Amino acid sequence: MLNLNRFKLPQYVIQLSLLLLVTSSYSTLSLAQNAEDKGLSIAKERKSRDIGWSDSVADTSMILRNPRGDETERKMRVKSLEVQSDGDKGLTIFDQPLDVKGTAFLNFSHPLEADDQWMYLPKLKRVKSIQSKNKSGPFMGSEFAFEDMSSFEIEKFKFKYLRDENYQEQDSFVIEQTPLDDDSGYSKMITWVDKQHYRALKTEYYDRKNSLLKILTMHNYQLYIDKYWRPMELRMENRQTGKSTDLITHSLKFNTGLSDNDFDKDSLMRAR
Repeated sequence: MLNLNRFKLPQYVIQLSLLLLVTSSYSTLSLAQNAEDKGLSIAKERKSRDIGWSDSVADTSMILRNPRGDETERKMRVKSLEVQSDGDKGLTIFDQPLDVKGTAFLNFSHPLEADDQWMYLPKLKRVKSIQSKNKSGPFMGSEFAFEDMSSFEIEKFKFKYLRDENYQEQDSFVIEQTPLDDDSGYSKMITWVDKQHYRALKTEYYDRKNSLLKILTMHNYQLYIDKYWRPMELRMENRQTGKSTDLITHSLKFNTGLSDNDFDKDSLMRAR
């Protein structure tokens, strides 16, 4: 610490200087804490606006695009189940083309524990468990990782409010999310959340070296049951390889009567 006495300053000047130094230190600490508190508060509000939807079924296309712009399209059904006091469950079934037909992916998200994930491969007629250390790998050759297929759970991240910003003519919060899972492929994510509806508009993903890896943008939001917003188009662009993947939802229905029985491991093998 700086020794003010050696400058032979009046005592009241020394006391004032020390008071300003301490106040400045506390202000810096307070701002850091407020940024984290505000980031967490925004995340909680985002999550609270997406509670009570029960279950859903969607018809979706996955479009894989290489750096030259060549495209491959896959058609799939996505079933989701909201789970109280835990993460959501999801079942993805590939219908086209023939080389992936019958492939199914089952995901159990958890707030505090590692997600449970399984893949059914019809050519091998076996169910394969996706290990935690492999969840940063590509999902079905796309630019989405296995960990991207999980539901948004607040407990998996540390949050920090960065700034306000206008994004695509929408007033937005910019939030930093740091994964708490050591097996995550990301060092951090930065998400733009619109202030009116608390919808995620864009997320930047940074790799373990803290370099920008991917950018996810959400488009064409639609309102369901007068409460739940869903993007009909998602685009994940890999800034390091030039590849991209679109997920396009053609139809989406809620409250279809799905239950836990539709999301057990046996459901993978009987998915048609």
